[in-house]
Formats: sequence, structure tokens, C-alpha cells
Amino acid sequence: MPAPASALLANPASPLTEDRQSALLRLTDGLDRDGLWWLSGYAAGLAARTAGGAPAPSPLAPEARTGERLTVVYGSQTGNAKRLAEQLAAQAEQAGLSVRLLRADAYPTRELKNERHLYLVVSTQGDGDPSDDARGLVEFIAGRRAPELKQLHYAVLGLGDSSYPQFCAIGLKLDARLAELGATRLLARADADLDIETVATPWVQSALAAAKEALKPSAPRATVTPLRPLAATPVYSREAPYAAELLVNQRLTVGGSDKDVRHIELSLEGSGLSYAPGDALGLWPRNPPALVEAVLRSLELDGDGEVEHGGQRLPLRRWLGEKRELTKLARPFVASHAAHARSDELNRLLAPDNAAAFTRLLADSQVIDLLQRYEGHWSGEELVAALRPLTPRLYSIASSQKLVGDEVHLTVAHVEYASAGGTRWGAASHLLARSEEGARLPVFVEHNERFRLPRDGARDVIMIGPGTGVAPFRGFVQERAADGADGRNWLLFGNPHFRSDFLYQTEWQAALKSGQLHRLDLAFSRDQAHKIYVQDRLRQAGRDLYDWLEGGAHLYVCGDATRMARDVHAALLAVIAEHGGKSAEDAEDYLNTLQQQGRYARDVY
Repeated sequence: MPAPASALLANPASPLTEDRQSALLRLTDGLDRDGLWWLSGYAAGLAARTAGGAPAPSPLAPEARTGERLTVVYGSQTGNAKRLAEQLAAQAEQAGLSVRLLRADAYPTRELKNERHLYLVVSTQGDGDPSDDARGLVEFIAGRRAPELKQLHYAVLGLGDSSYPQFCAIGLKLDARLAELGATRLLARADADLDIETVATPWVQSALAAAKEALKPSAPRATVTPLRPLAATPVYSREAPYAAELLVNQRLTVGGSDKDVRHIELSLEGSGLSYAPGDALGLWPRNPPALVEAVLRSLELDGDGEVEHGGQRLPLRRWLGEKRELTKLARPFVASHAAHARSDELNRLLAPDNAAAFTRLLADSQVIDLLQRYEGHWSGEELVAALRPLTPRLYSIASSQKLVGDEVHLTVAHVEYASAGGTRWGAASHLLARSEEGARLPVFVEHNERFRLPRDGARDVIMIGPGTGVAPFRGFVQERAADGADGRNWLLFGNPHFRSDFLYQTEWQAALKSGQLHRLDLAFSRDQAHKIYVQDRLRQAGRDLYDWLEGGAHLYVCGDATRMARDVHAALLAVIAEHGGKSAEDAEDYLNTLQQQGRYARDVY
């Protein structure tokens, strides 16, 4: 596999002069894994075209004979598929296998016809959509141009959220289509819910065993000597979070707002953690104590009683507070509770022909709601086994380290509402909103290479971020100002009311005055009889928007995936078609091209 940028070839056998080695170091410095793989393929192609016989093996070149190599491709929206694919590839390399790891949009589709061993780790977003980086590959495999694949052995791991009707639909689609094209499954597809490791860990183990059986381990082919020390691997991670001190917890929405949106500042001092604008901060939540007690009362269970599960023995109250998901319902738990409660109504909701009603149940209810509406008897052991493990929540980072140093800022909507059965909360947002300054919170950085500012500071950027979707763009503007970027910055922001919901109002006004922000379009939906959203502002500014895009601008969208992202995407297509004089199909191609060029990026959730 290609060496990292900080570990270029520097050994007596190298054919490069010292100057060329220095030039190569400058070229590769800062490239991510996908960029290095692309560069290695480019270099191998140049070598193959060089006159004078067969090229010598190069440690920068990918394995030439695909039959001896395992290719792992991931399509990831929030980073989970990427993390699992990286784990699989790393374990395969440690086992002595030849492996290449590629993000889906970096995979050369022309190579699929010659691929021999392919693992796909893909997520499904919203109502059955692929992640943004996998859209092109999914369309290619599903389309008429896909080749016959009788030589291919493959396996698919799908990631999704069972609260959506089209759970893991992309994994299912790819698995079926590859088989239809003649490929052979190495192992059965697996579908992972939000408790990803429950399904993913055994699948990765099986996938690794199958790859070792199909591919003979190979000996290392080159020695890499670092030109300078490798960057230290962060001590803190998803599995080992950092206890960050809460510095600021400030409410952004004011008088009369229906929303409680918080500006959060945390200290990363001494952690070694770093981030770039566009990354997310992961937080391991704890369930509100009042919610835990409500569950215990509803089932008449002793919170102090110890429960053993998965080799761990803890009091039931601690299982429910720290280890199990209580604020999000999932289909498997609903099915289990239907059996415990012997509820015909729940069983009817679980039927395929009641998908819409079941989706509403998952969206509007928490575990406690189900327990209160449908009485059933559970033991502590049964409850812990049936509930999903508690998972971290990701928040778009709202700051640039070039401005705030060893701090990280977030923009968080506090989920708290009254229901017939009592007050309900979101696990992570309630923890943040109710924590006092000085509290320690378990966090980690989740990098998002797909959501990055252009490297060329002269490029214009268009940022569409209604509600808390504005968070990463606060970091974008800070970063561009710190870098002295010459390009223009255009922000489109929306929320219900100007007076109460204009997040970071004084900052945006100051940025406009100082020239750090060049244009600000606002959509306050409830301030007039006719509701106005950011997608309406896009259409109104369509001529300017298209001109910016034609001038090379980068386009970013952040916010809700289920409705806003779809509506904004539709508005963009309409603008491109109208002002570019294009058909609907050509407008779609135009936007797809922007995405392939890295000029249209979305951070949707």
C-alpha cells in the first residue's frame, strides 16, 4: 500500500535524487488515504507507459494483478462505514493480504470488470438513499453499463437505522445486483442498525476469515523509511473518549422561541485532539435519570438489582443510564415488546402494509411511551438484552482551531418536550444543556474528509445551513478569515423567527461589516403569512447562484436529511435547469459533476 505523506521512500536503493524526494514530500504532504491511493495508481500508470520493458515493482503502486488483491470500498455519510472499512483493511494487511481501501467516489468503475475480490461497506441515508460519496458507484452498478461479473467474489455490509422504512436498502440493493451480474457471494450480507458493532464485529471477523481463505498472504514488498517522525496517533478516540471540560453553555434562542438552541464550548487542552472545519465531535451520552426511573417504575423493576450481560455485571439502573438506548425506538424492540405485551395493535403496526404508521410510531415515541401504552412484563435481564446499546451522537463542529485554539464549539438543539406520559428528552442534547461549566464530558473527533473547504482560497463558497445546520459554516468563515482567503463567502440561513431564532446574529452582522462574509440571505419561515424557507431563497437568487457556480464556487449543505436536504437539492436542480438552459437530466448531471469534483458537499443527518 502507499506510504503516508510523512513516510516517503528514502533508502539507498531509491532512484530519486534528494531534490526529487523533497518535491515528492511536498506533493504528498497533507493528502488523505484516498488521495494517496489515487496518486499511487497514477504513478503506476505512468510507469507502465514508460518505454523499455516491464516496469519494476514499486512500493507506491497498487497490486497490478487484481486477482491477488482484496479491494475494500466504503460509502459513508457520518464516518461509521469508513471506520469499519479501515478496520477491516488494517486487519487484512496485518494478516499479510494485499489490500486497497477506497472511498466509493474514488473507485474507478472501469476496473470493476476485472475485480476479483471486493468488500463493500455502505450506509443508507434517510428513506433509502446512498451516502453522497457512494451515489455514483451505486448508480453505475445498478445501471445498464455495469459489466458481467462472473469472476467477482464479494461481500456486503450494510449500515442503517431501523427507524426508517428503507432500512439498509443500499446494502440490499448492491448485494442483489452484484449477484444478478453473476458475482459470487463470499459470505451473506449483514445489516447493522445503530448498535453497529453488534452486527459489524462478527461480520468483519467472517469477512477476514473468508479473505484469508481466498487469498494467500503475501510478504512485504518494500521497506519504507520515514523522512521525518510520523504523526502520533491520538490517544483519545471513539472507543477511548477524552473527558473535555465544559467552558461555556449559552442559550442562543431568546424570548418566546419554541426552540432551546445552545452554544457549547469545550476544552481540548492536553488531549492532542485536532480537527478541521467540517469535522464532527462525537459525544457519548447518558440517559436522563428521570427517564431511567420512569422505565423502572413502569416495569416495577429494582434499579439496584445486578444484571449480567455480555460478560459484564452492573446494576440495572446503570445499564439503563449509561449503556442502553432509551430515547430512540427500534423495530426489534417494538417486536419484542409486542410479544411481551401480547399486543395485537403492535403486531398490526409491525406488518409490512402499515409501514407509514410504524414510521410515525418510531418518530413520535420513545421506549417509555411504548412501555406505558402497552403493559408487558420484563425481567431486568430480558430488558437489557432487548434494548440497543447506547451509541455516541455526532455534532458538526462550529469553530476553527486557527481562531479558538484548544477549544471546540458546538451548536446544539436541546430536545425537550411534553407528552401525555411526561417530559421527554434527547439523551445527548439534554446532557449538554443541563451540564454546568466545569463538567467533564466524554468526546472524540470524527473526521469528515468529504466536507472540506477548497484548498484554493480564491474559490468562492456558498453555504446553505438552516437551523443548527449553520454550525459548520461558522467554522468555515473563521477558517477563511484566519487564512486570509480571497474568495467570497455566501451564507443562506433559515429558522422560524428573526427576533428569537437568528443564531449567531451579531457574529454574522460583524462578518458582513468586516468583509469576512460577502452575502447573507435569510429565510424566517413564520414571520409572514406565507412560509419562506432557504430553498425559496435559492430560487429567488437563482441567477446569482448559477453565476457563482459557473465561476467555480464550492457549494455546501448542512442540516436535516429527511426533508430539508431533499428540498434544497430539488431547488438547486431547478435553478441550474432554468438559468443554465438545461433539461432536468442535464441539470442532474451538472450537479453530479460538481459532487464528483468535490464542489458539492452535504453534511446531512
